[in-house]
Amino acid sequence: MAETLHNLLLGFQVVLDPSVLLYAFLGCIIGTIVGVLPGLGPLAGISILLPISFGLPPTTAIVLLGGIYYGAMYGGSTTSILMRIPGEAASVVTCIDGYEMTRQGRAGPALAIAAIGSFVAGTLSVVALMLLAPPLARFALAFGPPEYFALLMMGLFVLSYMSSGPMPKTLTMAVLGLLLGMIGIDPMSGYNRFSFGVHELSDGLGVLPLAVGLFGVSEIMLAYGTRAMRPMKPRFSELLPSRAEARASIGPIGRGTVIGFLIGIIPGSAHILSSFVSYAVEKKLSDHPERFGKGAVEGVAGPESANNAAACGAFVPMLALGVPLGPVQAILIAVLVVHGIAPGPLLIAQQPQLFWGFIASMYIGNLVLLILNLPLVGVFVSLLRIPYTYLYPVILICCIVGVYAVNHSMVEVLIMGIAGAAGYGLRKLRYDVAPIVLGFILAPMLEMAFRQSLAMSGGEYTIFLQRPITVALLLVGAALLAIGLIPAVMRRTRLKEAAE
Repeated sequence: MAETLHNLLLGFQVVLDPSVLLYAFLGCIIGTIVGVLPGLGPLAGISILLPISFGLPPTTAIVLLGGIYYGAMYGGSTTSILMRIPGEAASVVTCIDGYEMTRQGRAGPALAIAAIGSFVAGTLSVVALMLLAPPLARFALAFGPPEYFALLMMGLFVLSYMSSGPMPKTLTMAVLGLLLGMIGIDPMSGYNRFSFGVHELSDGLGVLPLAVGLFGVSEIMLAYGTRAMRPMKPRFSELLPSRAEARASIGPIGRGTVIGFLIGIIPGSAHILSSFVSYAVEKKLSDHPERFGKGAVEGVAGPESANNAAACGAFVPMLALGVPLGPVQAILIAVLVVHGIAPGPLLIAQQPQLFWGFIASMYIGNLVLLILNLPLVGVFVSLLRIPYTYLYPVILICCIVGVYAVNHSMVEVLIMGIAGAAGYGLRKLRYDVAPIVLGFILAPMLEMAFRQSLAMSGGEYTIFLQRPITVALLLVGAALLAIGLIPAVMRRTRLKEAAE
């Protein structure tokens, strides 16, 4: 413990250098703005500033890009809550109850709870990252392809708790997401699948145009012609959550922190999955699950805490093992390599100033983000005072520009438009579109883990029954699926009996 505190002191000495501290502050501000803007996300923000990082010292570069990453986790909830447009992919779940709270005139408490939950989860996760990185890294090493497959299957099964609609509809949307996620080059054979000769589809549809289309564009289409919400003049005293809302958020924030951090450290998963799992857990544990989807504060506190905790947890395998869990971590590893630093188990020993400086910057960054977000809640809520006839065209332009800016592809803008039209139709038919996004995100990882598992066993499916962790995860997933299907089966049986 004394050695850990000594190393942390070294980290604060590094990050409190004025030049490093300035870039940490800039990273948080840029990340928040990137998260708030509809259609953008941490990957876009980091990609745009990547050339700048190459001219900085390695520690400063990682602190800057890391600040953009977890700053976007904070900011991404804003447009999700105010406009039902996920600022970044991890905020998809926040749209469900956060936007309903906005429609009920409780946008301020929703944003405040999101900011507080993000701060608590982020800070506690940094403590866990600092204290538990070595044993957690060893635990993650025990996961092979069969364990990844079982974990991701369990992630799909928790869909049984996500939707307030019928289970068959929920699973249908998840399967649709899996099918969409298979578009592009086969990762093992190299063949192009379902791209229909469109070169831009070789890398798949892209989660950004799909998510922005399904949630943002479809929301604009649904709102067209409806009566605008009454403009509100927010006062800071009205933006703070009530005592009841604060009490109701304590448990979800704590559970979301644990769920997010544990899922974040496991290669093959992501902060996106953690927010879905947290939402499912809170809905299951709630005494009034029927409130979820109708403005439950727990549906904001849990997922927002989980995705921020997972953002910190994802750095464990990246820093300790050199294993990127997603494109953001892959870019950060590329930055290290460009600066002549070899990522992996020796990073902490060989580059203590980088590792502990980054840890210290996350403590400071979480405090900066809380200070930025809470006082600015009134500014964000003031967006609701803009008439829809002016607001939605601006949002649509931001969506188009944001999607186009990532890859400079008009095909992705077209995909966003098609996804928006499809989302509009599905929501009119009372289908929940959130499972499409989850299935889409999990599809490549699920397929790769499944095929690698069969390659390991020579095509024998029994490999999934020979490993204890795999069996345990599959059993938990099967139990969740069964529990979710039982009410639907019983309801159909009662209807059949009543008809007879």
